[in-house]
Amino acid sequence: MKTQNFLFLFIISILIVSCQVTETIHINPDGSGTIEIISLRDEQSYMQLAGENYNSEEKFVDTSYVFKEYITQYAENFLKLPLAEKEIFNKFKDVKVHIKKSSFEKEFRTTITQTFDKIEAVPDLDKIENYADDLKHNYALAAEEHFYQVSYTFDGSTFKRKIIITDQEELAKQQQKIPELRTQLAGFKIVQSYVLHYHFPRRIKSVSNTQAIISEDKKSLRIEFLLADCLQNPEITAVEVVLE
Repeated sequence: MKTQNFLFLFIISILIVSCQVTETIHINPDGSGTIEIISLRDEQSYMQLAGENYNSEEKFVDTSYVFKEYITQYAENFLKLPLAEKEIFNKFKDVKVHIKKSSFEKEFRTTITQTFDKIEAVPDLDKIENYADDLKHNYALAAEEHFYQVSYTFDGSTFKRKIIITDQEELAKQQQKIPELRTQLAGFKIVQSYVLHYHFPRRIKSVSNTQAIISEDKKSLRIEFLLADCLQNPEITAVEVVLE
């Protein structure tokens, strides 16, 4: 039993295998818009992995914050940061986060949203919870183990989701774990999806990813990946969309 529990915790902490992540972007004609990232625990998948621990789980969190509230609340820590790190945190100041973890309702969801004037202003939103912890606990930003960075551009006719590998050594460490985890998960029927869902002000002319599903009006698209594939090769989520 101890071995099973260890395996369960190991899988969850490394691969987040029972999770569905959807990144939705709406871009208006003037280039402004919204981005929303929802991470949702898939209960059927999680139940398989948790086994008898599933019904004994006791957790309830329901909290919302705007990142600038953390900057204000932990101003003493923030003011000690180097200028470069302050600039990084300030990029997140208008980002909103809602976290709900309810064992009773069986709902585990994190929603991250931001309104933007230009999508270039959107930071790498996957990092916001780590950065909130850094501010709260006065951790060094340099200690973060992120190994890639997400950014966006839109010039009115071409949209790009860019992925830059920032730490090849850390990426290699993550890649070494994936084959073993795939083997451990082979006996489970689980959902582990990463979905990009983008809406544009004009019709789509072309998409770099051949797996993209374009809507009937040709103004939106959907691309779905496996989370394991994204961790092994984050660059597969890069995409270029050209509008008519």
